[in-house]
Amino acid sequence: MRLRGLVTLVLLLACALPSPSIAADVDFSTWLSRLRHDAIGQGIRPQSVALALQGVHEIPRVLELDRHQPESSFTFEQYLDRVVTPQRIDTGRQRLDENRALLEQIGARYGVQPRFIVALWGLETDFGRVTGDFPVISSLATLAYDGRRSELFRRELIAAIRIVDQGYIRPEEMMGSWAGAMGQSQFMPSSYLEAAVSYSGDGRRDIWNRREDVLASIANYLSRLGWHGSETWGREVLVPHDFDMRLVGKTIRKPLKEWRQLGIRLLDGGELPSRDLTAALVMPDGEGGRAFLAYDNFRTILKWNNSSYFALSVGALADALE
Repeated sequence: MRLRGLVTLVLLLACALPSPSIAADVDFSTWLSRLRHDAIGQGIRPQSVALALQGVHEIPRVLELDRHQPESSFTFEQYLDRVVTPQRIDTGRQRLDENRALLEQIGARYGVQPRFIVALWGLETDFGRVTGDFPVISSLATLAYDGRRSELFRRELIAAIRIVDQGYIRPEEMMGSWAGAMGQSQFMPSSYLEAAVSYSGDGRRDIWNRREDVLASIANYLSRLGWHGSETWGREVLVPHDFDMRLVGKTIRKPLKEWRQLGIRLLDGGELPSRDLTAALVMPDGEGGRAFLAYDNFRTILKWNNSSYFALSVGALADALE
């Protein structure tokens, strides 16, 4: 009985292969073979898995970029100056005007104001101009094998293989950022499966080439994340010089009337609006820096990209467009 129990234990351990996220004990090809079996086990057709993973390789540059992301070294003012430029504002206004009828239709369908759709399009890929030149599946495989955030990127890699399996795009055409964000909307593969749409209804869901799909997919994703189409994102405000900094932060939310009682004012010194809105006071550069009252839609943008710098910049660009 003891021997049989030991044999059973060994067999169980052999079947329970180490998680692909723990890559230090295996080489890349062994890890990839295990991933291949796992993808098939999740219902993806073997021929699709073989097609998606053909020629997949590690990309050292992806790991370099993952470990040295430049945004973390910028102040908010520096970041804002880099991403909300006069040129981007001008281009955004042109894109808003050029696509006005389409954007109004999309906005009505998904409950998202056109200026926010265009602002996200502009910040993500400069209105489709810079979509990334990394092969998405190899990038995701590199990050999943690396081990630092392997579970996250392994899930995205499986999602990317599923996109190939469902026939939306060929793997060699699936290009994007070093972190696996794809197309003009820079969707991660799981976000693509969840929110990318075919606006015409033909089923293609082409966020790489078709503008109507790009804009509709952005709006659909925002809507799914909880966007309120009757509200804005927030506003820049003035803070009293003796303000209690313990009240600053994304997690501390108060009605506008309470912020008004605490001395928060509009930039021109006027009273805050009397709308029944809840907001957090965000000061990305700390005491002495700029201050913003951030509403629920700001929190929705954070679900898209969990960076206050990014969310504030989306709001700033959207405001500048109209």
